[in-house]
Amino acid sequence: MRSPPVSRRRFLGQLSAASALAFLPRTGRAQAVPSRKLGVVLVGLGRYATNQLAPALRVTEHCRLAGVVTGDAAKGARWAQEHGFPEGNVWHYDRMDRIAGRPDVDIVYVVTPPGLHAPHSIAAARAGKHLICEKPMANTVAECDAILAACAKAGVKHAIGYRLFWDPYHTELRRLAREGDFGPFMRLGGDRAFRINEWRWRVDKKLAGGGPLMDVGVYLIQGACMAKDGRAPVAVTATELPKTRPDLFKDTEETIRWSMEWADGALAEFSTSYQQNADWFRCEAPRGWMHFKSRAFGYVVAGPDTSRGPLDFGPPVNQQARQMDGFARHLLGLEPNPVPGEMGRRDLAIIEAIYASAAAGGTRVEVRA
Repeated sequence: MRSPPVSRRRFLGQLSAASALAFLPRTGRAQAVPSRKLGVVLVGLGRYATNQLAPALRVTEHCRLAGVVTGDAAKGARWAQEHGFPEGNVWHYDRMDRIAGRPDVDIVYVVTPPGLHAPHSIAAARAGKHLICEKPMANTVAECDAILAACAKAGVKHAIGYRLFWDPYHTELRRLAREGDFGPFMRLGGDRAFRINEWRWRVDKKLAGGGPLMDVGVYLIQGACMAKDGRAPVAVTATELPKTRPDLFKDTEETIRWSMEWADGALAEFSTSYQQNADWFRCEAPRGWMHFKSRAFGYVVAGPDTSRGPLDFGPPVNQQARQMDGFARHLLGLEPNPVPGEMGRRDLAIIEAIYASAAAGGTRVEVRA
């Protein structure tokens, strides 16, 4: 018989008192209350900014939408009217320098395609604004280094848009990895994919940096590193599968499979594709396991099964609102930043190794930090 769902309270009750206290929210602690919400400027007004980030900014506790950067002035004006910020806070991509000195802008959130992340992130840093860069951080490790150098020179803080760090189920995955309830996770597997039917920036290597590995495969890399308590793999092996639609995937992969290995002997087997639909993730340890059977990395994560029973932590959370509030709280000195730019660079190093292995016919490639 299938076990009933395990609530957050019941699941925590199975742990030690010290572990439970570490997992509980920081309620009841004396915390500073900001005098105003921090102003966020969205760079790029595509689907993610329109359908997820802008609505999230209506419900954030510490942030507000202060402006946009777009190549379409009329679209920017419509956003200003709809979201209640001045039309003077609409900037063109090549005039991001004008954001400098604006006291109503604290954070610039870059939401353009990955091939544009480096120039737009560097422009934000040069304007003296703190940075959130959507995943993947850039097209290459070298571009990540340039972004980090610009932020360091300007003295601004940075984060990657890894929203799942604020999802309760992925938070629990990290806790299990950190505290070792099941022992170390040693066998991991997963598949994240969706079908693309038309030419878009996602199949343009210059803009996307690659195919599904850059777009949705990075979630599997993130999940694996979470399950290994933040440790990166030491080596990868990868194979690109033959293309079924070479007319569409001219210079990017359509499907790629890869393995990742860690210094402690842990092994992960993953695949990602633009020709099917999939979204599952599983990790196994000597004394237990966790299995996201579906919607493992979605905007609404399905409660996973575990060796203790299925988890049900209640209604879904707004990941994007929590993510942006988390960065705001970091800027306000209230909590650490779990997703700094260095994490984005780490993941690009893994991705570059995967592509190098696939290009070399499945040769084992070490991951360079």
